[in-house]
Amino acid sequence: MLQSLFEIRENEPVARDVWRMTLAGDTAAITAPGQFVNVRLEGRFLRRPISVCDWREGELTIIYKVLGAGTAEMTGFPAGKTLDLLTGLGNGFDPSEGGDAPILIGGGVGVPPLYGLAKRLLALGKKPRAVLGFNTAAEVFYAGEFRALGCPAVLATADGSLGVRGFVTDALPEDYSYFFTCGPEAMLKAVYRKTKTSGQLSFERRMGCGFGACMGCSCKTVTGFKRICREGPVLRKEEIVWDD
Repeated sequence: MLQSLFEIRENEPVARDVWRMTLAGDTAAITAPGQFVNVRLEGRFLRRPISVCDWREGELTIIYKVLGAGTAEMTGFPAGKTLDLLTGLGNGFDPSEGGDAPILIGGGVGVPPLYGLAKRLLALGKKPRAVLGFNTAAEVFYAGEFRALGCPAVLATADGSLGVRGFVTDALPEDYSYFFTCGPEAMLKAVYRKTKTSGQLSFERRMGCGFGACMGCSCKTVTGFKRICREGPVLRKEEIVWDD
């Protein structure tokens, strides 16, 4: 974990209530797709955990959804503003696993970390495909960016306004070597039950500290409780225990 200051370069909407922020700063602590950062907002007690969409030396991209007063405030941050970030948080995806033809399954704001993962999978010579799920066409983002990388992307919308009508599980192909997924817990549970291979699942949880001190985001696994912010957010399919 590294605490440092980042300067906003761009902050712009990419879909309804969804914004992309590009920042300049020290990204040395970010080592894997699927990790997250914790953003300090002046006057607010808790930092905001936001997954890393992509990074390179000196530059970070995050995508966030307006869900409350804090993220609504972020939409007004101008280029040039400085933010205090904790970076290198969490256990990310391992792109070395998964064979040659993995499927990436994202729902809503679970899509961004899969973009950075797709780039690393392609760099390893793999041929990933993506299934991206949203509620409606107005909320769709980054499908074009995945395709521009050379990662085919199928869309699913709950209302059928774009792509396959239904959920990501309704749009899964038959042939894939492994899966990587990120999204709401109900979606992860459905993916867990529908998929035929091993895989890695990235969980979304409310967090207090974001680095393992408060134990507020623990979840049950076959080896005991694990903290989503520390041992997660990425867990392997074989270690997950659902409560129901």
